[in-house]
Amino acid sequence: MIAESFEYHSPKTLAEAARLVAQFGGEGKLVAGGHSLIPLMKLRLASPKHLIDLGRIPELAYIREDGDKIQIGPTTTHYRIGSSDLLKAKCPLLAETAREIGDVQVRNKGTLGGSLAHADPAGDWPAAILALDAELQALSARGERWIPAREFFRDLLTTTLQGDEILTAIRVPQLPARSGDAYLKLHHPASGFAVVGVAARVTLGENGSIERAAVGITGIASKAYRAAAVENALVGKPPSAKRLEGAAAHAADGVEANADLYASAEYRTHLARVYTRRALDCALERAGGK
Repeated sequence: MIAESFEYHSPKTLAEAARLVAQFGGEGKLVAGGHSLIPLMKLRLASPKHLIDLGRIPELAYIREDGDKIQIGPTTTHYRIGSSDLLKAKCPLLAETAREIGDVQVRNKGTLGGSLAHADPAGDWPAAILALDAELQALSARGERWIPAREFFRDLLTTTLQGDEILTAIRVPQLPARSGDAYLKLHHPASGFAVVGVAARVTLGENGSIERAAVGITGIASKAYRAAAVENALVGKPPSAKRLEGAAAHAADGVEANADLYASAEYRTHLARVYTRRALDCALERAGGK
């Protein structure tokens, strides 16, 4: 199908983009890489009257250190994140996640901010962003605010971004000492999306016990989530195969699992436990715990 007619806008600065968003309100849509919105427009599931392209605003595409954190612009592509030496060294979870996304074309055009704002329940980035306790900056004519990742994803394709806000930055902590990260997923054979994807960060204390554990899971429910029950079963305890297995068994606690032609709810629940155990194993090994 062909999209309905629309007016295309290509602002060159963030201030210009913010003015256009405020001007057009609900009749305007932001686009960056276009891998989420353009297919919806072709199917006429979305029919904006105005399309505001953020892809030509250089100030929105960057990766840089910000004190003990790393800040990333929303139009930074998956490829650039996956190939960043800075991220490989100081926040490897993001680089690893990026390399698991889609195919070469998707990684070269798709963007971090576009994926997060779209909030696809099988998208990869939400799991990593949640596991890192990231913060996301939103800008509007009313000012700017930082949103904790735990508060950002509300439901299926729904975030806490307001209609007049633009996602302008993502800020994540660097990898602490004695810590390890991992992102593992089962790719859907047709789409490449996550049937299940698990992001884990584990930090060990000086005595070898698990000082901190963070697990973000995507592909299972209507939105990505933190597996708090898994984390609580690990923190303050020495790692062992039995303990990891027992903690991973809680990966889908309190979650209503999705079901489709490819994977039933029961199968997805099983996968959540399996991939959580594998991600924890990998993160722990990288932290030096085994």
